[in-house]
Amino acid sequence: MRQILFCAAVLLCVAGPALAGPPFVSDDPEPTDFRHYEIYLYTEGADNRLGSEGSFGIDFNFGATPELQLTAVLPLAYAAPERGTGALGIGNVELAAKYRVLHQSEIGWDLAVFPRVFLPSGSALVGERNASLLLPLWVGRDWGKWSTFGGGGCVLQGGRDSHDYCLMGWAVTRQVLPELQLGIEVTHEGAPSRDGRAMSGIGAGLKYDLSAHYHLLAYAGPGLQ
Repeated sequence: MRQILFCAAVLLCVAGPALAGPPFVSDDPEPTDFRHYEIYLYTEGADNRLGSEGSFGIDFNFGATPELQLTAVLPLAYAAPERGTGALGIGNVELAAKYRVLHQSEIGWDLAVFPRVFLPSGSALVGERNASLLLPLWVGRDWGKWSTFGGGGCVLQGGRDSHDYCLMGWAVTRQVLPELQLGIEVTHEGAPSRDGRAMSGIGAGLKYDLSAHYHLLAYAGPGLQ
């Protein structure tokens, strides 16, 4: 099955410079600057022959220490099947902490762990009804106008019909104009359920600086099963 993944009209408000990572699926190893914050107002989703689903909400990040970022994601999820009744409800709230353990100045690459807890959704019609835990490792480096980052990890799930799976991804970006950054990414994700399928994808993203503190991000690409 082929589906289109998208993340569009995402506004980033920051007290400090914007980092890599969003809007890509792969994350980067750099934490939010110490005592600064990032707030993403986002919408994301996927569309295929069976319908569409996704979420919109707030992604809040705070630099608790020079090496530690605390994250909370509050989503409102939706499902719009090709046939049947659509649904809207509270999705899977995410709580995470990114800790950078190595610096590019030391070994040539930044490296961070970013464990993330997904809480059960607030609705039986959208999101996942069971809690899960993502345990990833992310690496990256910058040189000139170029940046590259990626990595992967595994998701530990509860639930009768779910099983653990792993994911990975890698992105390359370039600052093509003073206010515009473009990038491409490849991803792969294992089957998240007993009757599910693994999915690979390729996507393209951009970040446009509206000002020093406001940024517009977008991402789109096909997913292949």
